Amino acid sequence: MENRKFKIYRGDNTEGNLVDYNCNVTEGMVVLDVMHRIQADDANDMACRWNCKAGKCGSCSVEINGKPKLACMTRMNEYTSDQTITITPLKSFPIIKDTVTDVSWNYEQNQRIKPFSPAQNKNNTKKGLRMQQVDVERTQHFRKCIECYLCQNVCHVIRDQEAKDKFVGPRFMIRLASLEMHPMDDVDRIPAIKEDYGSGMCNITRCCTEVCPEDIQITDDGIIPLKERVVDRYFDPLMIFFRRIFKK
Repeated sequence: MENRKFKIYRGDNTEGNLVDYNCNVTEGMVVLDVMHRIQADDANDMACRWNCKAGKCGSCSVEINGKPKLACMTRMNEYTSDQTITITPLKSFPIIKDTVTDVSWNYEQNQRIKPFSPAQNKNNTKKGLRMQQVDVERTQHFRKCIECYLCQNVCHVIRDQEAKDKFVGPRFMIRLASLEMHPMDDVDRIPAIKEDYGSGMCNITRCCTEVCPEDIQITDDGIIPLKERVVDRYFDPLMIFFRRIFKK
């Protein structure tokens, strides 16, 4: 057991500051354990959001020493014993209290997306469409998302440019990708991806991919293919000529 130093943000969206705490850390503890111990021993009124403590619910998202992480998956042995660990709320969203933020904006973006709409079976057969395994794996890859919103938090368009009215963020770009790439979905979302969801706002820094706890290749497998489809539709001269000739 060793005594470690921590700084935790205390306050709300109007005012607050970093408060110093000392906590006895034992082997195997994660940052969420420390927060619970400080909450029990020194700060009974400290707000802390969590649920599964297994890295599968995304509830305990915070910034640890300036980097967005899941508190339940960040082990204390990642930091040296003389290092002060600073725990702050996600910067991109309004603070409710202490390290808890209001992420309801993300649910609003989710509601804007037209849900999965399977195509009608053109052959009117009982078996329907037979999917290839590669198609299944391509869309299932995006469904690993636990909605921790770390990618949303680190996205410079949302975080620094404050362009929430123009870009839905990487989490919902991969949802759009999962729908657009599904062989049974029959909705044309390319115009909305370009105009409403702001695919052109992303300049492919891959910062969202770097912080994803599920190792989803958000940029390479989701955002870039969507941007390519937008380019093919609106900016490729050969495709534009083809559509004008064949009226497609």
